[in-house]
Amino acid sequence: MKNITSIVLISTLSLNIACTSMKNTETKQDQIVDATLANNPFMKKSSLQYQAPEFDKIKDEHFKPAFDYGLKQNISEIEKIANNTETPTFENTVLALEKSGEVLKRAQIVFYNLTGSNTNPTLQKIEEEYAPIFAAHSDKIYLNSKIFNRIKAVKTDGLDAEDKRLIEVYKQRFELAGANLTDAQKEQMKAINAELATLSTQFTSKLLEARKKGAVLINDVKELDGLSADEIAAAATDAKNAGQEGKYLLTLLNTTQQPLLQNLKNRATREKLFKASWYRAEKGDENDTRAILEKTAKLKMDKAHLMGKSSYAELNLMDQMAKKPENALKLLSQLANPAVAQAKKESDDIQKLIDEQKGGFSVEPWDWNFYAEQVRKAKYDLDENQIKPYFEVSTVLEKGVFYAAEKFYGITFKERKDLPVYHPDVVAYEVFDRDGKSLAIYYLDFYTRDNKNGGAWMSNFVEQSFTTNTKPVIVNVFNYQKPAPGKPSLISYDDVSTMFHEFGHTLHGLFANQKYTTISGTNVPRDFVEFPSQINEFFALEPAVLKNYALHYETKQPMPTALVEKIKKAATFNQGYATTELVSAATLDMAWHSVTSENQFKPTLEFEKEVLQKYGFTLPQVPPRYHSPYFAHIWGGGYSAGYYAYMWSDMLNSAAWDWIKNNGGMTRENGDRFRKHILSVGNSVDLNQAFRDFTGKDPEITPLLKDKGFVK
Repeated sequence: MKNITSIVLISTLSLNIACTSMKNTETKQDQIVDATLANNPFMKKSSLQYQAPEFDKIKDEHFKPAFDYGLKQNISEIEKIANNTETPTFENTVLALEKSGEVLKRAQIVFYNLTGSNTNPTLQKIEEEYAPIFAAHSDKIYLNSKIFNRIKAVKTDGLDAEDKRLIEVYKQRFELAGANLTDAQKEQMKAINAELATLSTQFTSKLLEARKKGAVLINDVKELDGLSADEIAAAATDAKNAGQEGKYLLTLLNTTQQPLLQNLKNRATREKLFKASWYRAEKGDENDTRAILEKTAKLKMDKAHLMGKSSYAELNLMDQMAKKPENALKLLSQLANPAVAQAKKESDDIQKLIDEQKGGFSVEPWDWNFYAEQVRKAKYDLDENQIKPYFEVSTVLEKGVFYAAEKFYGITFKERKDLPVYHPDVVAYEVFDRDGKSLAIYYLDFYTRDNKNGGAWMSNFVEQSFTTNTKPVIVNVFNYQKPAPGKPSLISYDDVSTMFHEFGHTLHGLFANQKYTTISGTNVPRDFVEFPSQINEFFALEPAVLKNYALHYETKQPMPTALVEKIKKAATFNQGYATTELVSAATLDMAWHSVTSENQFKPTLEFEKEVLQKYGFTLPQVPPRYHSPYFAHIWGGGYSAGYYAYMWSDMLNSAAWDWIKNNGGMTRENGDRFRKHILSVGNSVDLNQAFRDFTGKDPEITPLLKDKGFVK
């Protein structure tokens, strides 16, 4: 999943003034500030290839001075654009806004990547301090009527399609921000935005700490029966690092279910781990997030009302492919009914197995993955522990993910050990295009840390733009369990799919081909941005690709054909559960943001329970993928009223993959076509039309239902 926490700020805040533009009337204090900034790496473009961040020079103390300088200079630039007495033109208004913000953006884009992947108390304090400041600065731009009126007055005669599209996007941004509000309403909007920014940052900080403190400490190794020797060794290492040598620490990932539940034989340990995950942020302590999220939901409703909309969902979907909440909810309901029905059948299969084993209990959420794995073994003779030895992280990356990209798109990769990185676990590659020319720099950060946000994502350190003459510098961040020293990093097939998924986002960024950063690469609606990532997951099971990367880490022999066939046959296994947990989370998100009056709000847990019952998610053993108190996507990220986007994009990706299969499959011709119509257009065209250009028709839900095994 793409992390867009920083994109919302970075792509809209900054305006640029060069360091040399200081007036001669500087005070002595200004000169001291400038002297201090002289060695600040954010004050000039990086000297590294493609302006990759100079992590060997960047220190925590550099961010605040760069932010302060950038903000100060941006204010000057905003005023210059707003107060320009010349007739508004594309160059002196829209392009001036687009090209601005170099120093501030450069500092922000690194900062928000670090606060997500490698934070510390200093960065967290800065993040909380500057969240309302950055929100206010964004308001100074997008609530500025003078700039908005100038943009509306720009004549489009003689402009090309991308110029016109950029004007369109800026108009829409100003309108959605509230540029048409009265002065009094704008002041209200500024106050709401500042408070929302602070709450979002507080939510993220509390959740990170709740996740860290929610880790389960185990005293007796017997309680870990079922885990591999490497998993036990990793738990021992985590405990030692936490000052609990001789014990075992089971750390939490961001999702409701935890990967270790699949193998833990001790039911009490499973229950302990599941409940630690579920209750992590609702303990009534300093890391309880409920008050923050309830206040956030109300403020977002107030924001929508200020904009003349009935709900935040109605406001937030105006610039998405779905357009209206009703369209998103229709898709969710089309998936929910067959998913819940299938999950009920899966639950019955699990209960039958428990009864056969004389377990003497009804299946609970902490039992599902453990027994589902046994059902899978029984139905498909497929054991996850049989699979893992064939999925070593580096091999999956280079012989799987990279290999598929080379075959379909013609691009190649070379490791770059000379580039500085922000953590020793990070690796870097240079990417070369089909003609052999250098295309981008690509970083990967594989392993979980207690100072890293949960989940997996893609972000840009530098975005592609012909106007700024920049090429992509991209990072993929994961949360795989780090192996004990000297041991191989073996991952599950789900983790393999995640790697292909996040690289799909990377491809979207790599193939960006726009003049302007604002509409380049992944800067597209939320319900389109997951399309390139989700379709890339299909390559993981393509025969030629799987054969190339599924190699035993010791023998280097390819996965046996019989085991490959088992994986393929099991591809739709447990899809009722997987789809139900996703759709229920998306429905929760839409419900929180579809509230139209304050009296509809209830305490978090009560609100969630009523929503799940209302929409038919009544299987207690299938909880949402994200429980409201730790639903980081919608309270600390940019997916408010947007989590449905994963399912919307899934519909697009199944329909597009259906076209690819029916038109020759994994050929370079199809790769070039997909790159041309989908991956390289950014937000420079109508994306519904882009999909039609690729497949020849609008997307239908039937291919998605087939892929999930819900229909034949």
